[in-house]
Amino acid sequence: MKKFLNNKSLFDRATEIGFKPAHVAEVGVYKPQTSNIYNFIKAGIKTTLVEPDPKSILQIKEHFSGQNNITLHEVAIFDRTGEIELVQREASTFVSELKASPAILNDNYQVNETDKFVVQAVPFDKIDDGTIDLLSVDVEGAEWFVLKTMASRPAVISLETHGAAYTNPYINEINNWMSENAYKTWYKTGADTVFVRPSVIKASSGDRLTLKIANIYLEFHRLRKTLKKRLTGR
Repeated sequence: MKKFLNNKSLFDRATEIGFKPAHVAEVGVYKPQTSNIYNFIKAGIKTTLVEPDPKSILQIKEHFSGQNNITLHEVAIFDRTGEIELVQREASTFVSELKASPAILNDNYQVNETDKFVVQAVPFDKIDDGTIDLLSVDVEGAEWFVLKTMASRPAVISLETHGAAYTNPYINEINNWMSENAYKTWYKTGADTVFVRPSVIKASSGDRLTLKIANIYLEFHRLRKTLKKRLTGR
């Protein structure tokens, strides 16, 4: 069943259906080479990047030096302006006040004081100019804070929502927002859900069947991982 989890990039999926965004954005870039919108960036499309971690910021600037299609915001996104505390555990950087993140639920990570750092945060509408038509967000449980303060209504929105024993702590808020704003689920990967505005992108019958099977697989996998964690503590 794992084959029903879509492993194609956002760029490939968009290209297959002829969707050509004019403005793409990513919140939570981490390493530039692993960016979920990398091929859009390299194609010269107007890009907004948001990343608060100084080490990642340096790599992003070095890797994309010379490309004038990128605007990089060196902040975190939250529902208020000011300082917030982040925790970095390898590839996972999350807001310390959140009680659930992939690192905590999947890897049994215990927050260490040495992994904490403080950054500036702003609501997304302070950055979002209202023209974003493809958005990718991977901020380890804080995806909701991007949605709730967003000005744009992108045709495509990719969010980290699940993975192993992890379910996004704001999944109900996310799903309610999607419903209220007329979005539908297009497809799922092992960690992300990709939503679309049907007025722009309409899922095919094949997409809908594949999504149903993917949902069954993901729920089974989550229950198995959760049970194993309860029995073994890992």
